[in-house]
Amino acid sequence: MKIAIAGTGYVGLSNAVLLSQNNNVYAVDILPEKVNMINNKISPIVDCDIEEYLKNKKLNLKATLDAEEAYTDAEFVVVSTPTNYDPELNYFDTTSVETVCKLVIKYNPDAVIIIKSTVPVGYTDQLREKLGFENILFSPEFLREGRALFDNLYPSRIIVGAPNDVRLKKKAEQFAALLREGAVKETIPVVYTGLAEAEAIKLFSNTYLALRISFFNELDTYAELRGLNSKDIIDGVGLDPRIGNHYNNPSFGYGGYCLPKDTKQLMANYNNVPQNLIGAVVDANTTRKDFIASQILKIAGFGKKKNPVVGIYRLTMKSGSDNFRESSVQGVMKRIKAKGVEIVIYEPTYNEERFFNSKVYKDLYEFKMKADVIVANRYNSELDDVLNKVYTRDLYFRD
Repeated sequence: MKIAIAGTGYVGLSNAVLLSQNNNVYAVDILPEKVNMINNKISPIVDCDIEEYLKNKKLNLKATLDAEEAYTDAEFVVVSTPTNYDPELNYFDTTSVETVCKLVIKYNPDAVIIIKSTVPVGYTDQLREKLGFENILFSPEFLREGRALFDNLYPSRIIVGAPNDVRLKKKAEQFAALLREGAVKETIPVVYTGLAEAEAIKLFSNTYLALRISFFNELDTYAELRGLNSKDIIDGVGLDPRIGNHYNNPSFGYGGYCLPKDTKQLMANYNNVPQNLIGAVVDANTTRKDFIASQILKIAGFGKKKNPVVGIYRLTMKSGSDNFRESSVQGVMKRIKAKGVEIVIYEPTYNEERFFNSKVYKDLYEFKMKADVIVANRYNSELDDVLNKVYTRDLYFRD
């Protein structure tokens, strides 16, 4: 079967690799360098499984800049383009999704479009009506940056939203079967819902994860200010099987590409709907970053020591990732810089000499010597020799 994928970020490329094991897949991007890398079996993103599959697996995958080539005769077109949140409009910027859909209709009006980009609740129905095109389904993605292909090979669930139409429900079942066929995990729950329900599942899932992060971060804030052992408290709380010892490692706040924007979009979707908790999840992230920044300034001797230097160990959001979009440490950095404190950064994956006017070091030793306090959202053993000046809330040494 011919399948086209629009966008080669974490969602698009992981799905392209997954589906190209058993199908003829065209991956469309607008950046020539990414297309060339994929066609040369090199992953443009850091993901160990994608790198391994591109290099060693037999895949029927072609990356292209030519949308017409990709979409023509494709049975399914998967849309996985970015939908960044616009704070002024309180809405995802869905321009790229609509642009792809219009091209698909132009080149191949028989194709079934599967939107995997995260969108507001109700968007897919509105788009179908706006474009006068029925063949649009929505299938949310649940993956981690740096582990995108793994999470598609071993998915927690597959969800496909379709309108109340016999033909399109069969297409939804067919697409779910393609995802299951490419997966390694044998028993995968599959849920078929309406379009808006599938959109809501994505936003509520990510907001719950943000809520859980915020809860353990606020527990950690309490423990740190009261001089208590945060890890002991979390371990004891987590022994309740209804709570569990998972996704409980404190951090500088939730970040990354999905959680900040998805929580804000869900809160916007609550317009004229009573709520307290959703807004609190969004506000809690700001409060946590304020607290972390104040602790770092205190440790650095701000106001007492002349010209303290704060070192930021890694901009990346997660271990094993090269993505630092919306990483929580950036929010902390902004608060520290606002006080006039010098910041230096160690980030070996960043190719520029400065990041928002802060010097970027590639040499870890030089970075360690320059910084008076080293801030690490996630700890690494290469900081062991300067442990006395490291500030982290990473209690479990994992994401």
